[in-house]
Amino acid sequence: MPLYIYAFIMSMALSYLATPKVIKLAWKIGAVDIPKDARRVHKKPTPRLGGLAIFAAFAAVGLITLPLEQSSIRGMLIGGAFLVLVGVMDDIYGLPAKVKLLLQTAAAYILVLFGLKVEWVTNPFGGMFYLGKWSIPVTLFWVVGITNTLNFIDGLDGLAAGIAAIASVTMMLVNISLGQVNATLVTALLAGAALGFLPYNFNPAKIFMGDTGAMFLGYILAAAAVDGAVKSATAIALIVPILALGLPIFDTAFAIVRRLVNGKPIMQADRGHIHHRLLDVGFSHRQAVIYMYLMSLALGLCAVLLIWVGIKQAFLTLVAFLVAFLLGGRQFIISHDKKSEEL
Repeated sequence: MPLYIYAFIMSMALSYLATPKVIKLAWKIGAVDIPKDARRVHKKPTPRLGGLAIFAAFAAVGLITLPLEQSSIRGMLIGGAFLVLVGVMDDIYGLPAKVKLLLQTAAAYILVLFGLKVEWVTNPFGGMFYLGKWSIPVTLFWVVGITNTLNFIDGLDGLAAGIAAIASVTMMLVNISLGQVNATLVTALLAGAALGFLPYNFNPAKIFMGDTGAMFLGYILAAAAVDGAVKSATAIALIVPILALGLPIFDTAFAIVRRLVNGKPIMQADRGHIHHRLLDVGFSHRQAVIYMYLMSLALGLCAVLLIWVGIKQAFLTLVAFLVAFLLGGRQFIISHDKKSEEL
């Protein structure tokens, strides 16, 4: 059995077994999410800290399977552990947005200290760009940005965990194709940990991953993408994670623009995310999550095709899926409106 398959299975099993323990712990220490405003979709108090189970599974199996002698791997584990501590504090006590952003940047800088940064970017039309002094800012921006995309989209039961699992599997398949052993193991571990947690997090959720889980998942995905980019130095190495995480990246970018236009703080939560809009047009909780899973799967498939068959076929596939989702969503809205009129 390939090591990455073993890592995936063990991580998934450990995450599944650890989550009930974390549920009990969260209730005991009062790490509970109580719905206080219309933005929150859940109606009853739900324990947080689910990210502890995800991290525990990833770290425990990772310490056995990952090449710890490599500095980039040590950087991921140390930075990830630091960010989990930040998430725990936020889930229990609540941290100001600016403080949390500063600590996320510190976690990203840990990767840089361990030599994990993007220094070269290949132009798909030929040639290479050396980032030079921009290497560190670009790396920090990427890691902090992706860390927050998972956090922003964590608004429905099972949404962030499912999308993180899909993105992890996508990147794992691509890393296997590119011969990136470390990144393959990291994404296999992450996919397993997210999937093991998902049965407890899917609607109706018994536990939320909280900032502890959302930030950790985003951080490791971003770090794995940088690790792959460092070793392959190709534009595709950066395009793949952008496609794999296309849905949360778009949602976050749109949220930032929306808040800037409305004169609101970038980190201020609102009810304008994609999942909120799907609920507003008539999707049920589960329908909205599954619809977004399918969108992420489509983007993931395009990322894999980019490696296997080339840019042209991947682009055509992306356009075809986009049209299908737009038409499907439109048809759902029309049928929902007709049912509402009949009632």
